[in-house]
Amino acid sequence: MAVAGANFDVMNDETRLERRLDRLIEHAVNPRKAAVVIATVTTVITVLAGWLMTIVDHTGFPSLGSGMWWAVQTVTTVGYGDHVPETDAGQILAAAVMLLGIGFITVITASITGAFVARSRREQHLEGPEPAATGDLREIIERLERIEAALVPKASSD
Repeated sequence: MAVAGANFDVMNDETRLERRLDRLIEHAVNPRKAAVVIATVTTVITVLAGWLMTIVDHTGFPSLGSGMWWAVQTVTTVGYGDHVPETDAGQILAAAVMLLGIGFITVITASITGAFVARSRREQHLEGPEPAATGDLREIIERLERIEAALVPKASSD
């Protein structure tokens, strides 16, 4: 019975995370706001990772500045290698930050792009074809019908 409760909590957490992501994406109604959302998420991940690294691996990252420098390199996937975590906890944190930098930020960016594409398609669908395009299409259909009529052999009266 405890396992079922644990699964329910995990599903609840996923739902909360999905709702938060949806709210973030809803704020990205135009390219400028989308850039703000992406920059905010990236900055939060970077600052949090830099701060955590100074706590987790204080020997390798004695100051907040060194932790932030490492976090910027890691989140942006530049990875100069001048600062690397030395403890197991630091390496685990580094792996998590790498996955967040590659995966989470990419997913947010792709989701925002997908929302723009979907909205654009809806707007195009609501507007419908332009009247000139409809008239051109009718002309093409009429010409094709005349061509087909000319190509079909007439029934011979034998």
